[in-house]
Amino acid sequence: MKRFFVALSLVCCQLSLSMAQDYYYNPVINRSLPDPSVIKASDGYFYLYATEDTHNVPIYRSKNLVNWRYAGTAFTDATRPMDYCPNGGIWAPDINYINGQYVLYYSKSEWGKTWENGIGVAVSSRPDGGFHSAHKLFLSSEIGIENCIDPFFIEDDGHNYLFWGSFHDIYGVELTEDGLAIKEGCTPKKIAGGLIEATMIVKHDGYFYLIGSAGSCCEGANSTYRLVMTRATDIFGPYLDRNGRTAVGDNFTLLLQKSPEVYGPGHCSEFVEDEAGQTWVLYHGFPADNVNQGRVTYLDRIVWKKDGWPSIAHSMPSTEAEEPLFGAAAGIDNVSASADDEFLFLPTEAQGMYRIESPDSQPYTWRLVSANGVQKLKGSGTGTIIVDASQMPSGMYVIEVQNKHGHQSKKIVKG
Repeated sequence: MKRFFVALSLVCCQLSLSMAQDYYYNPVINRSLPDPSVIKASDGYFYLYATEDTHNVPIYRSKNLVNWRYAGTAFTDATRPMDYCPNGGIWAPDINYINGQYVLYYSKSEWGKTWENGIGVAVSSRPDGGFHSAHKLFLSSEIGIENCIDPFFIEDDGHNYLFWGSFHDIYGVELTEDGLAIKEGCTPKKIAGGLIEATMIVKHDGYFYLIGSAGSCCEGANSTYRLVMTRATDIFGPYLDRNGRTAVGDNFTLLLQKSPEVYGPGHCSEFVEDEAGQTWVLYHGFPADNVNQGRVTYLDRIVWKKDGWPSIAHSMPSTEAEEPLFGAAAGIDNVSASADDEFLFLPTEAQGMYRIESPDSQPYTWRLVSANGVQKLKGSGTGTIIVDASQMPSGMYVIEVQNKHGHQSKKIVKG
């Protein structure tokens, strides 16, 4: 009997330890969101932008890099960039915070038209949309560099730089202080050959690490996309692989390749840190069990090796791993409660129509009331609901939402 209790105690202890560890499962966003770019905003949320498989550039937000919720689009039809390539899509957005405003670089292109595309920029006072003043920086035909897409911004030592390119060499140039134009007198410099696209550069321990994507991006199970890397002691190079060979000569070191579960992983985001100082990266890939889902979003931890190079476990996407550390899990006290359990109220492009996004699958009720508290509309449901207030007279209204636990949220609309 004593032996039984000892064994039972050991089992319970093991169960307790396993339950104490928090794990996440890839993909972290099971929607087609190619070419992710991410930023941590002043409100404590991470915001992710992606190529517009969702029209006008989708934005998602998260507190922990694992649980993501749709937060709107960067543009509307009214603010959508139309000054060049009017029939093109908006690809590979790159989000940054420069001089007190959010600055979004983007590609505008049609598939196969490698001389008619280019890179533009727009600004917003907030991270969840509202981008305006969109204008082109340059076109491929204007600067004589083919396939000018996939922009990436980096600031170093008080200077702003933009890098770009897609299988027709990688270039960089210095920008103005506000990041909205090429600095006068500066011309593009070639830093890598035509093997890669989707440049991302991170500075670590005195080196600039250039991460790029090689191979075919968009052929489902036949995609050969993969992440490769090179490094330099100067932002414009020369960039060298582990064996000292030049990136201009198309020499790179492997960082991430396909796995049995994920085809074509690549086009990674900026590296970001959790509150324990661990480094993470987001990227897209095709799930092997449903390639028709498109290029969905994966998350993996970056480990910096003793020789300085970044690595991902087994050089392949993980299926599950320990979660990033935030709040109490990272040993941080007095952390405010997460707002990930709140309802989101999002405007739509239709006048007077509002989207309610629920944080879970539980049922909830909603009602639209006037400024003096008179109920005008009501309803119930789960998940996403559209409130149609388009026929209401002009004035101030409030959308009130309550779930079965009594949690309430309110939003003033239609001013």
